[in-house]
Amino acid sequence: MRTYLVTGGAGFIGSNYIHYMFRKYDNEIRIINVDALTYAGNLENLKDIEDRDNYTFIKADITDKDAISKIFEENDIDRVVHFAAESHVDRSIRNPEVFVHTNVMGTAVMLNCAKAAWELPDGSYKEGKKFLHVSTDEVYGSLPDDGKSFFYETTPYQPHSPYSASKASSDMLVKSYIDTYHFPANITNTSNNYGPYQFPEKLIPLIINNALNGKALPVYGDGMNIRDWLYVDDHAKGIDMVQEQGRLGQTYNIGGHNEKRNIEIINIIIETLQEILPDSDPRKANVSKDLITYVEDRKGHDRRYAIAPDKIKEEIGWEPETMFKDGIKKTIAWYLEHMDWMENVTSGDYQKYYEDMYSGK
Repeated sequence: MRTYLVTGGAGFIGSNYIHYMFRKYDNEIRIINVDALTYAGNLENLKDIEDRDNYTFIKADITDKDAISKIFEENDIDRVVHFAAESHVDRSIRNPEVFVHTNVMGTAVMLNCAKAAWELPDGSYKEGKKFLHVSTDEVYGSLPDDGKSFFYETTPYQPHSPYSASKASSDMLVKSYIDTYHFPANITNTSNNYGPYQFPEKLIPLIINNALNGKALPVYGDGMNIRDWLYVDDHAKGIDMVQEQGRLGQTYNIGGHNEKRNIEIINIIIETLQEILPDSDPRKANVSKDLITYVEDRKGHDRRYAIAPDKIKEEIGWEPETMFKDGIKKTIAWYLEHMDWMENVTSGDYQKYYEDMYSGK
């Protein structure tokens, strides 16, 4: 049975990846989920699989070398999928040192522990071991608003926020281990993900929650910034395919072919909520474009991101399957069906779940 060590598996993309992997492989794999359970880590995301014999949760910080080393010593890890990171740009502007510590030092700890566990005396590595570092398109900087230029794996890095700079630094660390130690790793850079379990400080769940509650819908600047949106299940599939079919040492961009302006996203959410909510639901009266509120633009706000996933399609056969018009309806429907999850997250009660579930263990 192949054993996966997933860091940040209680977060948005990590938890969706774990669900995807169990749907695909069921009892053929074992997953060890390591998460520090900071504000964005929520074990409620995984409560439907927590009793599986082939799933283990360990609360640990990726910067804790002793804790991570112990996991490698006690388990024969075949795959590392490294999601764990501080990821919100606004928070990085306020507290950049936190992002450097987690994203750079945490990645260094993960690399060193995996290298120590996998390396053989002759400098080669145990057969079949692979490390996948999950990164972002934000490391590439900003594109012109021309609809013609795209990020490729060869695009020079030009990060503009402390968050993207910390991710660019962690990418470079992984690249250096590949080049210096011939470490068996890959890097993926993805566009904006959306879907179930996303913490409601990010655009799509924030707008859904605020609209349902009749709160202001904040729009940075003129709202014309463009992002490339990828449904989170499509991303999970891409990660799995890179680990199994990707050439070691290579970077693969995973993009959605779904470019949308921020104000367009907000209007789509409002229109979809008005369409989905029955007239008998009192929240329907709250949902209005009058809630849109333009606010001062974010510092260093990149104008446009757009990934060209040509390489991953040509080499591996992956391409996005979910059109935005379908993915956003599925996403909104999920949040409407899981308002208890949203309420727990926005109230902070989700933090109690770990104590309730694991205090006696």
